[in-house]
Amino acid sequence: MIEWQRRIVMLLSAVALLVFVYTLLYQWAMLTFEGVEIAFFDSLQVVIEALTTAGFGGDTGYWNTAIMNLIVVWMNLSGVLLVFLALPLFVVPLFQQALKDNPQESTELTDHVIICSYNPREDVLRSKLEAADVPYVIIDDDPKTVLDLNTRGIEAICGDPEYEQTFRAANINEAQALVADVSDEENISVILTARELREDLMVVSVAENKQDAEYHRYAGADQVIRPRQALGRALGNKATLSVTRKLQETIELGDDFELAEILVEKNSDLAGQTLAELKLPRELGITVNGIWSNGEFSPAPEPNTRIDANTILLVAGNHEALQEVKSRTISPMTPGSEQVIVAGYGVVGQAVIDVLETNDVSPTVVDITEDDRVDITGDINQQETLSESGVENASVVVLALDADTTTMYATVAIEELAPDIEVITRVNDVENTAKLYRAGAEYVLALSTVTGRMVSSVLLEDEEGLTPETQLEVLTPETQFEIIRTTAPELVGRTLKESAVRNRTGATVVAIERNGELLTNPGAGSVIKGNDRLIVTGSDDAVNAFITTFR
Repeated sequence: MIEWQRRIVMLLSAVALLVFVYTLLYQWAMLTFEGVEIAFFDSLQVVIEALTTAGFGGDTGYWNTAIMNLIVVWMNLSGVLLVFLALPLFVVPLFQQALKDNPQESTELTDHVIICSYNPREDVLRSKLEAADVPYVIIDDDPKTVLDLNTRGIEAICGDPEYEQTFRAANINEAQALVADVSDEENISVILTARELREDLMVVSVAENKQDAEYHRYAGADQVIRPRQALGRALGNKATLSVTRKLQETIELGDDFELAEILVEKNSDLAGQTLAELKLPRELGITVNGIWSNGEFSPAPEPNTRIDANTILLVAGNHEALQEVKSRTISPMTPGSEQVIVAGYGVVGQAVIDVLETNDVSPTVVDITEDDRVDITGDINQQETLSESGVENASVVVLALDADTTTMYATVAIEELAPDIEVITRVNDVENTAKLYRAGAEYVLALSTVTGRMVSSVLLEDEEGLTPETQLEVLTPETQFEIIRTTAPELVGRTLKESAVRNRTGATVVAIERNGELLTNPGAGSVIKGNDRLIVTGSDDAVNAFITTFR
């Protein structure tokens, strides 16, 4: 029995007990004070009439003593309190809660994506599907979670995704795809159950490690993504860039056109100057398409925008020019500054270490669990562990920890002990990104962002995907900026200026693919043609707004 049912039973029991006691009391008082003997059920009738204020019958002529009248008056007042106070305060809210506490258990959606189950990682995926106008339903076995989602207007049903009846309730026969993101073990059962009902359904699963990914494929998944590994590689590449000073990881869009995220370090040549003072377009042919500063995104910043330390630039140009820009964002090297500390030896941490060692950087590994590859066993949030790791002499710390609160604490502790160190962090929930920037981190990447982008890319990118009218390919699942390649039917025949792309969405069109050629840095007068594919960049929200507006 759930809580609201239990409370209603208790309330009704209390009312029944009160009626029973009053019935006996009235029967006794009539005999004792008035000398009149009445039957139990006659007494019950009078009590009910008194409590419900429905009037009285023939007993009024027997109420001659003060005590008898006081008893009847008290019963009347009890009825008033019960009807006018207890019911509005207790019964009505309980019945309202009873109505609310029934989570949705089925859906009538068609051509939809089934998502199993709900966690903050799914919010990014949901935003992508909503932008592309693809319906979805979330399956979760927690009634409170489903109720919360339903209250927010999100299509979700309560059920166990390992059972066929749950998938039937999710209308699996009319679905386009299924996403399995419960746990590595449970995903196998989810995939097998879905395959029992639909052999032709596109199934995408999320796996933590290589072995589980193989099991998911064997169970019947069409695509298996490993976002933790991708996140670790991205953080490892950022740490490698900070140490080697070589721009290795860029997004190649053409033979001589690349995009790159570059962090402006403290005391570097670029820090403190405006974009106009830097003269990057004139001297190097570089375009600054956006900046991240203190966790806030600014698309196509104005010339008077000042580039502060720890700002992340999204720049476009040829590789040599980008390397030159990178060299100007580097602060002077200090003795011993090539040391890198990696805190956390899970899947993300191991991927970070693999990237660093591939680039001849040997990090100091810290974890609470002993392992042959762990150099220091201890809690990174403890002062003695930080000191033992040599954080005061290190150049970069990569926090690959599982809990966001632990990561925030570690970031603050490291910044206080070694304020000049570069802190690169993993975070689970994208909503905590801004908090970590405020705590002092230089670069933050959310697992939920990487997961959502990778899954949506699989679902939406090709001609057999879920958006036949608007094709979309996510080019950067593991970067701070989102960059996509997409068609935009609503832009065809119009110029970028007429469409007011940047003002309406906050996104920037950085290039146009047309007839096998790449047109870079398109001007406001560029007309979009029917077969054009656009390279669009911005924050996740800005890119989603672009897709929604111009699909």
